[in-house]
Amino acid sequence: MEYTIIIYKNPNGWYTGQCEQVPEAISQGETLEELKENMADAIKMVVDYKKEETRKLYAGKKIFRRRVAVL
Repeated sequence: MEYTIIIYKNPNGWYTGQCEQVPEAISQGETLEELKENMADAIKMVVDYKKEETRKLYAGKKIFRRRVAVL
């Protein structure tokens, strides 16, 4: 899956990014490449956290899962 990040170059020369689809994912990097790697980690961490929190909400309940494609 691909995500879009908004990038801002700080006065100190570092880049700050925030994911449009997962706005809780924010990171920075000294270079654009470093920012890209850090953002990928931040997005994964937020998605994993949200997944775990959602699972806790349904713990002990009879549920089923289905996948959906979003284009």
